[in-house]
Amino acid sequence: MVKTVLITGASSGIGAAAVRLFQSQGWNVAATMRSPDKAPELAQLERVICPRLDVNDPASIPAAIAQTLDQFGSIDVLVNNAGYALLGPFEATDPEQIRQQFNTNVFGLMEVTRAILPHFRDRKAGILINIASIGGQMTFPLYSSYHGTKWAVEGFSESLQYELEEFNIRVKIIEPGPIKTDFYGRSEDVAQKEGLTAYDDLVKKVVPNLKRAGATGSPPEVTARVIYKAATDGSSKLRYPAGGNAGLLLFARRFSLERGWRRGIRWVTMR
Repeated sequence: MVKTVLITGASSGIGAAAVRLFQSQGWNVAATMRSPDKAPELAQLERVICPRLDVNDPASIPAAIAQTLDQFGSIDVLVNNAGYALLGPFEATDPEQIRQQFNTNVFGLMEVTRAILPHFRDRKAGILINIASIGGQMTFPLYSSYHGTKWAVEGFSESLQYELEEFNIRVKIIEPGPIKTDFYGRSEDVAQKEGLTAYDDLVKKVVPNLKRAGATGSPPEVTARVIYKAATDGSSKLRYPAGGNAGLLLFARRFSLERGWRRGIRWVTMR
Protein backbone atom coordinates (compact mmCIF):
# COMPACT_ATOMS: atom_id res chain seq x y z
CA MET A 1 0.00 0.00 0.00
CA VAL A 2 1.35 3.42 -0.97
CA LYS A 3 1.98 5.68 2.02
CA THR A 4 1.26 9.40 2.21
CA VAL A 5 3.25 12.24 3.76
CA LEU A 6 2.07 15.82 4.30
CA ILE A 7 4.89 18.38 4.44
CA THR A 8 4.50 22.04 5.43
CA GLY A 9 6.74 24.78 4.06
CA ALA A 10 7.45 22.66 0.98
CA SER A 11 8.09 25.37 -1.61
CA SER A 12 11.88 25.44 -1.21
CA GLY A 13 14.87 24.31 0.84
CA ILE A 14 14.47 21.32 3.15
CA GLY A 15 10.74 21.02 2.44
CA ALA A 16 11.15 20.83 -1.34
CA ALA A 17 14.04 18.37 -1.00
CA ALA A 18 11.89 16.16 1.23
CA VAL A 19 9.03 16.27 -1.30
CA ARG A 20 11.30 15.03 -4.07
CA LEU A 21 12.85 12.31 -1.92
CA PHE A 22 9.57 10.86 -0.64
CA GLN A 23 8.10 11.02 -4.15
CA SER A 24 11.12 9.24 -5.61
CA GLN A 25 10.60 6.46 -3.06
CA GLY A 26 7.05 5.85 -4.24
CA TRP A 27 5.12 7.88 -1.63
CA ASN A 28 2.10 10.08 -2.16
CA VAL A 29 3.08 13.61 -1.14
CA ALA A 30 1.02 16.63 -0.09
CA ALA A 31 3.55 19.42 -0.60
CA THR A 32 1.80 22.22 1.25
CA MET A 33 2.87 25.87 1.16
CA ARG A 34 1.54 29.40 1.50
CA SER A 35 1.63 30.10 -2.25
CA PRO A 36 1.43 26.94 -4.38
CA ASP A 37 1.89 28.99 -7.56
CA LYS A 38 5.51 29.64 -6.51
CA ALA A 39 6.54 25.98 -6.91
CA PRO A 40 4.70 24.73 -10.02
CA GLU A 41 7.39 22.14 -10.77
CA LEU A 42 6.46 20.15 -7.66
CA ALA A 43 2.84 19.86 -8.76
CA GLN A 44 4.02 18.26 -12.01
CA LEU A 45 5.52 15.30 -10.17
CA GLU A 46 3.58 12.05 -10.12
CA ARG A 47 1.64 11.42 -6.89
CA VAL A 48 2.27 14.99 -5.63
CA ILE A 49 -0.38 17.59 -4.84
CA CYS A 50 0.25 21.13 -3.59
CA PRO A 51 -2.55 22.26 -1.26
CA ARG A 52 -2.37 25.76 0.13
CA LEU A 53 -1.46 25.71 3.83
CA ASP A 54 -0.31 28.77 5.73
CA VAL A 55 0.39 27.90 9.36
CA ASN A 56 -0.65 31.47 10.26
CA ASP A 57 -4.04 30.99 8.58
CA PRO A 58 -5.96 28.52 10.79
CA ALA A 59 -8.66 27.89 8.19
CA SER A 60 -6.13 26.69 5.64
CA ILE A 61 -4.91 23.85 7.86
CA PRO A 62 -7.99 21.57 8.00
CA ALA A 63 -8.69 22.44 4.37
CA ALA A 64 -5.26 21.18 3.28
CA ILE A 65 -5.62 18.02 5.36
CA ALA A 66 -9.09 17.38 3.92
CA GLN A 67 -7.80 17.87 0.36
CA THR A 68 -5.01 15.39 1.04
CA LEU A 69 -7.40 12.82 2.47
CA ASP A 70 -9.78 13.26 -0.47
CA GLN A 71 -6.92 12.67 -2.89
CA PHE A 72 -5.00 9.89 -1.14
CA GLY A 73 -7.39 8.44 1.46
CA SER A 74 -5.08 8.62 4.47
CA ILE A 75 -2.00 10.35 5.87
CA ASP A 76 0.82 8.31 7.41
CA VAL A 77 3.38 11.01 8.22
CA LEU A 78 3.23 14.74 9.01
CA VAL A 79 6.40 16.80 8.59
CA ASN A 80 6.12 20.18 10.33
CA ASN A 81 8.78 22.03 8.37
CA ALA A 82 7.48 25.59 7.89
CA GLY A 83 9.86 28.02 9.55
CA TYR A 84 10.80 31.66 9.91
CA ALA A 85 13.92 33.24 11.43
CA LEU A 86 14.24 36.56 13.24
CA LEU A 87 17.80 37.86 13.49
CA GLY A 88 19.02 40.81 15.51
CA PRO A 89 19.35 42.23 19.01
CA PHE A 90 16.30 41.44 21.12
CA GLU A 91 16.01 45.10 22.15
CA ALA A 92 15.56 46.00 18.48
CA THR A 93 12.63 43.63 17.93
CA ASP A 94 9.07 44.87 18.06
CA PRO A 95 6.14 42.89 19.50
CA GLU A 96 4.74 42.08 16.06
CA GLN A 97 8.01 40.46 14.98
CA ILE A 98 8.07 38.36 18.14
CA ARG A 99 4.45 37.28 17.59
CA GLN A 100 5.20 36.38 13.98
CA GLN A 101 8.23 34.35 15.07
CA PHE A 102 6.26 32.31 17.61
CA ASN A 103 3.10 32.11 15.49
CA THR A 104 5.00 30.46 12.65
CA ASN A 105 7.55 28.29 14.44
CA VAL A 106 5.52 27.24 17.48
CA PHE A 107 1.80 28.01 17.41
CA GLY A 108 1.40 27.20 13.71
CA LEU A 109 3.24 23.91 14.20
CA MET A 110 0.96 23.14 17.14
CA GLU A 111 -2.18 23.89 15.14
CA VAL A 112 -1.16 21.60 12.28
CA THR A 113 -0.36 18.91 14.83
CA ARG A 114 -3.70 19.36 16.59
CA ALA A 115 -5.53 19.10 13.28
CA ILE A 116 -3.88 15.82 12.23
CA LEU A 117 -4.08 13.98 15.55
CA PRO A 118 -7.74 12.83 15.26
CA HIS A 119 -6.87 11.14 11.96
CA PHE A 120 -3.80 9.48 13.47
CA ARG A 121 -5.75 8.35 16.55
CA ASP A 122 -8.56 6.89 14.46
CA ARG A 123 -6.01 4.88 12.49
CA LYS A 124 -4.00 4.02 15.61
CA ALA A 125 -0.92 4.89 13.61
CA GLY A 126 1.02 7.93 12.51
CA ILE A 127 4.41 9.60 12.61
CA LEU A 128 4.77 13.24 13.59
CA ILE A 129 8.08 14.80 12.52
CA ASN A 130 8.89 18.28 13.82
CA ILE A 131 11.78 20.19 12.30
CA ALA A 132 13.61 21.88 15.15
CA SER A 133 17.31 22.79 14.95
CA ILE A 134 20.57 22.41 16.79
CA GLY A 135 19.38 25.85 17.91
CA GLY A 136 16.83 24.05 20.06
CA GLN A 137 19.58 22.80 22.35
CA MET A 138 22.26 25.47 21.95
CA THR A 139 22.25 29.18 21.19
CA PHE A 140 24.07 31.79 19.13
CA PRO A 141 24.04 35.57 19.56
CA LEU A 142 21.35 37.65 17.82
CA TYR A 143 18.93 34.71 17.54
CA SER A 144 17.25 34.95 20.95
CA SER A 145 13.70 34.96 19.57
CA TYR A 146 14.39 32.18 17.09
CA HIS A 147 16.07 30.04 19.74
CA GLY A 148 13.08 30.62 22.00
CA THR A 149 10.85 29.00 19.39
CA LYS A 150 13.11 26.05 18.68
CA TRP A 151 13.61 25.28 22.37
CA ALA A 152 9.81 25.39 22.63
CA VAL A 153 9.47 22.89 19.76
CA GLU A 154 11.92 20.55 21.49
CA GLY A 155 10.03 20.66 24.79
CA PHE A 156 6.61 20.38 23.14
CA SER A 157 7.69 17.38 21.07
CA GLU A 158 9.40 15.54 23.91
CA SER A 159 6.36 15.90 26.17
CA LEU A 160 3.90 15.05 23.40
CA GLN A 161 5.50 11.68 22.74
CA TYR A 162 4.29 10.42 26.14
CA GLU A 163 0.70 11.44 25.38
CA LEU A 164 0.63 9.72 22.00
CA GLU A 165 2.41 6.42 22.70
CA GLU A 166 -0.79 4.52 23.54
CA PHE A 167 -2.23 5.44 20.12
CA ASN A 168 0.83 4.11 18.25
CA ILE A 169 1.72 7.65 17.17
CA ARG A 170 5.46 8.32 17.17
CA VAL A 171 7.02 11.77 17.56
CA LYS A 172 10.35 12.63 15.93
CA ILE A 173 12.51 15.75 16.22
CA ILE A 174 14.90 16.67 13.39
CA GLU A 175 17.81 18.90 14.45
CA PRO A 176 19.59 20.37 11.40
CA GLY A 177 22.91 22.11 11.69
CA PRO A 178 23.89 24.82 9.19
CA ILE A 179 22.12 24.10 5.91
CA LYS A 180 22.54 25.73 2.50
CA THR A 181 19.01 27.09 2.01
CA ASP A 182 17.31 30.48 1.67
CA PHE A 183 16.78 30.33 5.43
CA TYR A 184 19.57 32.94 5.57
CA GLY A 185 17.80 35.06 2.96
CA ARG A 186 14.11 34.85 2.14
CA SER A 187 13.20 33.00 5.35
CA GLU A 188 15.04 35.44 7.62
CA ASP A 189 13.93 38.78 9.06
CA VAL A 190 16.30 41.33 10.57
CA ALA A 191 15.29 43.31 13.63
CA GLN A 192 16.19 46.99 13.52
CA LYS A 193 15.13 49.93 15.64
CA GLU A 194 15.62 53.51 14.56
CA GLY A 195 18.13 55.31 16.74
CA LEU A 196 19.39 52.13 18.43
CA THR A 197 23.09 51.84 17.57
CA ALA A 198 24.49 50.26 20.75
CA TYR A 199 24.59 46.79 19.15
CA ASP A 200 26.07 47.81 15.79
CA ASP A 201 29.57 46.53 16.54
CA LEU A 202 28.21 43.18 17.73
CA VAL A 203 26.05 42.81 14.63
CA LYS A 204 29.01 43.61 12.35
CA LYS A 205 31.04 40.88 14.01
CA VAL A 206 28.40 38.18 14.31
CA VAL A 207 26.34 38.34 11.12
CA PRO A 208 29.19 37.58 8.66
CA ASN A 209 30.22 34.57 10.75
CA LEU A 210 26.67 33.23 10.88
CA LYS A 211 26.13 33.70 7.16
CA ARG A 212 29.48 32.05 6.44
CA ALA A 213 28.35 29.04 8.44
CA GLY A 214 25.17 28.89 6.37
CA ALA A 215 27.07 29.20 3.09
CA THR A 216 29.34 26.30 4.01
CA GLY A 217 26.61 24.11 5.48
CA SER A 218 25.17 20.87 4.15
CA PRO A 219 22.73 20.88 1.22
CA PRO A 220 19.04 20.48 2.14
CA GLU A 221 19.01 16.99 0.65
CA VAL A 222 21.08 15.81 3.63
CA THR A 223 18.33 16.82 6.06
CA ALA A 224 15.68 15.40 3.71
CA ARG A 225 17.37 12.00 3.95
CA VAL A 226 17.31 12.19 7.75
CA ILE A 227 13.60 13.07 7.65
CA TYR A 228 12.97 10.06 5.43
CA LYS A 229 14.93 7.83 7.81
CA ALA A 230 12.87 9.09 10.76
CA ALA A 231 9.69 8.29 8.83
CA THR A 232 10.73 4.79 7.86
CA ASP A 233 13.16 3.33 10.42
CA GLY A 234 10.36 1.83 12.55
CA SER A 235 12.05 2.95 15.77
CA SER A 236 10.90 4.97 18.76
CA LYS A 237 13.97 7.20 18.51
CA LEU A 238 13.11 10.81 19.32
CA ARG A 239 15.97 13.03 18.11
CA TYR A 240 17.81 13.00 14.77
CA PRO A 241 20.75 15.38 14.17
CA ALA A 242 20.98 16.33 10.50
CA GLY A 243 23.93 17.68 8.52
CA GLY A 244 26.23 20.58 9.21
CA ASN A 245 28.16 18.66 11.90
CA ALA A 246 24.95 18.70 13.95
CA GLY A 247 25.69 15.46 15.76
CA LEU A 248 29.19 16.57 16.73
CA LEU A 249 27.98 20.00 17.89
CA LEU A 250 25.18 18.54 20.00
CA PHE A 251 27.54 16.00 21.53
CA ALA A 252 30.02 18.75 22.38
CA ARG A 253 27.27 20.89 23.88
CA ARG A 254 26.01 18.05 26.03
CA PHE A 255 29.37 17.17 27.51
CA SER A 256 31.12 20.57 27.67
CA LEU A 257 31.46 22.61 30.80
CA GLU A 258 29.13 25.60 30.66
CA ARG A 259 31.79 28.28 30.91
CA GLY A 260 34.03 26.66 28.32
CA TRP A 261 31.14 26.17 25.90
CA ARG A 262 30.08 29.82 26.11
CA ARG A 263 33.67 30.93 25.59
CA GLY A 264 33.83 28.80 22.46
CA ILE A 265 30.60 30.24 21.06
CA ARG A 266 31.90 33.76 21.64
CA TRP A 267 35.13 32.93 19.85
CA VAL A 268 33.37 31.37 16.84
CA THR A 269 30.68 34.03 16.39
CA MET A 270 32.17 37.28 17.68
CA ARG A 271 35.79 37.22 16.56
